Amino acid sequence: MSDDPRFGLARSVTLPGPLRLDGGALLSPIDLAYETYGTLNHDASNAILICHALTGDQHVASDHPVTGKQGWWTRMIGPGKPIDPERHFVICANVLGSCLGSSGPASVNPATGKPWGMTFPVITIRDMVRAQAMLLDHLGVARLLAVVGGSMGGMQALSWAATFPERTASAIVIASAARHSAQNIAFHEVGRQAIMADPKWRGGDYYADGDPPVAGLAVARMAAHITYLSEAGLTAKFGRKLQGRNVKTFGFDADFQVESYLRHQGISFVERFDANSYLYITRALDYFDLAEEHGGALANAFKASPTRFCLVSFDTDWLYPTAESRGIVHALNAAGAAASFVELSSPFGHDAFLLESPELSRVVDGFLRAGAR
Repeated sequence: MSDDPRFGLARSVTLPGPLRLDGGALLSPIDLAYETYGTLNHDASNAILICHALTGDQHVASDHPVTGKQGWWTRMIGPGKPIDPERHFVICANVLGSCLGSSGPASVNPATGKPWGMTFPVITIRDMVRAQAMLLDHLGVARLLAVVGGSMGGMQALSWAATFPERTASAIVIASAARHSAQNIAFHEVGRQAIMADPKWRGGDYYADGDPPVAGLAVARMAAHITYLSEAGLTAKFGRKLQGRNVKTFGFDADFQVESYLRHQGISFVERFDANSYLYITRALDYFDLAEEHGGALANAFKASPTRFCLVSFDTDWLYPTAESRGIVHALNAAGAAASFVELSSPFGHDAFLLESPELSRVVDGFLRAGAR
């Protein structure tokens, strides 16, 4: 990683807290791992917070230290790109509950000197946002030019605008929703049960042995990954093509290319993610319901909001379909908030926001430039 602050600085901070969680617990201290790109200008008006998705991390535009792969959103962030370190001070923090340096079940409980495991308190999306606000206080950022996120990151962006409207000049919400549906919760429960059914899970107390429940976590990842794709995309890429053979084996090896692909996704995932963190973050997603947090009416979350909103959906996303974004736009309109919305066409399903999309880049770039005038 370059020492030039325009191109990424990996950092971590321990904040004294306490942070009062939605579940009632007080958490302190709070460790947050984060990266910054660019420099904060003289009046601290150019800060953009990037919020990552469920299995994402702070390495948004720099190489991942475990996998060596490029940052997960280098298509959007970098010199000459919509979010440009030459113009913006970009911040991306590993969310509370995750496993890349922020406080979570894999981190050490200062009271015991051992990993928290399943004694870590259950968290919510709003708890993640409150922790990010503490980080911004530490960095001297009183107000964000924009908060940007896709999927779970979009939920954080919505929660930022609802929880800290005075600190959120604009919010870009991509391929997301204002609450988790029954179908979303059902898929997550399948993944959680796969992890907890793995004999190596041991009630979440597996850190000392260095033998985590990789089989269960891999299955959870495989099940979830299906929801990130589209039927048309899977058919175009794999169809019913066989994997490395011309005839079926009449057994239970990975005969089909799509089977091999999913197994690879599961195996590679366990190298960089913690099983308990997967339990905690999926539960935070399931609990997310912005209307419920504001008296049962989504418009209440944005009443008299000064925030500008940009919502983007993809036509083949069946995890967070366009109807979810339209529902948010209707609530924003009812609240009198400034909102723009576009549905983009892509064959790639929910994952489209992470892939090459000139249309998405133009939307984000145009929205940010309009807000900077």
